[in-house]
Amino acid sequence: MIDTVEGITVLADDDQNQTTAAWNGIELPAGYVPSEDEPFMNPLQLAYFRKKLLDWKDDILREAKETLAQLQKEPLQEADATDRASSETDWSIELRARDRQRKLINKIDAALRRIEAGEYGFCEVTGEPISLKRLDARPIATMTVEAQERHERNEKITRDE
Repeated sequence: MIDTVEGITVLADDDQNQTTAAWNGIELPAGYVPSEDEPFMNPLQLAYFRKKLLDWKDDILREAKETLAQLQKEPLQEADATDRASSETDWSIELRARDRQRKLINKIDAALRRIEAGEYGFCEVTGEPISLKRLDARPIATMTVEAQERHERNEKITRDE
C-alpha cells in the first residue's frame, strides 16, 4: 500500500508488517531513530523530524475537528442558568486550547520551513546544533537548552524591572 501526505510517501510492506516513510527520495526505515553516531541533520534525520512534525500537526488538526463537531452538537441553549454557565465555561476552555494549538501549528509550520531551507536543528541564537534528544522531545525547538535558559532568564529580568 502506498499513501502520500505532504510530500511523505508511506509504503507498507505486507510481508514484514513494517512501514517505511520516504521524503525527497529518502526512505525512512520503520523504527528508525536518529543517533549521535550519524552526521548531524543528514537526510534520514531530516526525514524523521519532518514526519514527526507532520504527524503531530495531523493529530492537532484531527482533535480540532473533533472539538468543533462536539461544540456544534451541543448548542448553548441550556434552560438552567447554572448549566448554561457551565457550558459557557467549557466552551471558553476549549476555545483557549484551540488557540494554543493554532499557535503550535504555526510553530510546526515554521519548523517544516526550516527543514526545507536546511536550517532545522541549529540554534537560532548561537548557530550550534540542538541536541537530538531535545529535538526528539520538542521538534519545534529553535534554541539549544543553554540558549533557551539564557533567553528565559533575560525575559524574567526584564519583566521584573
